This record gives sequence, structure tokens and C-alpha cells, in this order.
Amino acid sequence: MNLLFYLTPKANCSYLYDDFTLRQAIERMEVSGYTALPILRRDGSYCGTLTEGDLLWAVKNLCIMDMRETEKYNIMDISHRRDNVPVSVTTGMEELLLRASDQNFVPVVDDKGAFIGIVTRRAILRCHPMQKEGAVL
Repeated sequence: MNLLFYLTPKANCSYLYDDFTLRQAIERMEVSGYTALPILRRDGSYCGTLTEGDLLWAVKNLCIMDMRETEKYNIMDISHRRDNVPVSVTTGMEELLLRASDQNFVPVVDDKGAFIGIVTRRAILRCHPMQKEGAVL
């Protein structure tokens, strides 16, 4: 089975740009309702993941007490606990499942490294053939 079957396209994803401020990231995350978002460069390439925990630690470590102060910091200047490792659009299901077991979502890039969307664990669990047969994944 092809991983594109599980893909949430970029147009339907929430994401951040690497030039966003801490405040923009906080607001985007709040509006999206997600606890982790992919970070893209303006050229469309994937460059990392930002989590709520990353934001919380940044606010604590930078001693930010006023939301306006968050406008002074770029999201790439704060520590990211872990960046989700992307896969190529040609990646096989075994590799996709391996990545999805360790990440909330798996970023997918095309042959030129451009971000094209994500595959979530939820999408895999809802649609995987073994799930439909009643097997436990």
C-alpha cells in the first residue's frame, strides 16, 4: 500500500514558518488545537517540529512574563526537544509504521525535499488493512 493513501496534504495541515516569532507560534498552535506542528522554510522545505513543551520551556527559560516579549524571539532560536524525522513520498509502509510508532505525525517530503503533508498515527490506525481485519497493531 502507498503512504499517499494516508497523507493529509499540506493544504489541510497547520504548520509554522521558520521565521515566525514565539508569539506567532503560540497563537498558531492555540488556533490549530495541535500539540506539535511542523516547521517549514519559506521555500517549502521541512526543517523541524515545534511542540507545546518546547514553547513552555522557552517561556520559562527566557523568563517571559508578558506576551509582547514573545515577539522578540524566533522559533528557531529556542530548543526543540525532538524534530520529527521526515520520510520520502516513496517510503514503504514498514518504514512509515516504524516512524509513526515514535512520532505523533510523520512529515512527508517529495523528491526535491519539499513538504507535501503529514501522515498521522490516527490515519494509519483508521485505515490500515490489519485494523479492518480486527487485528491489534
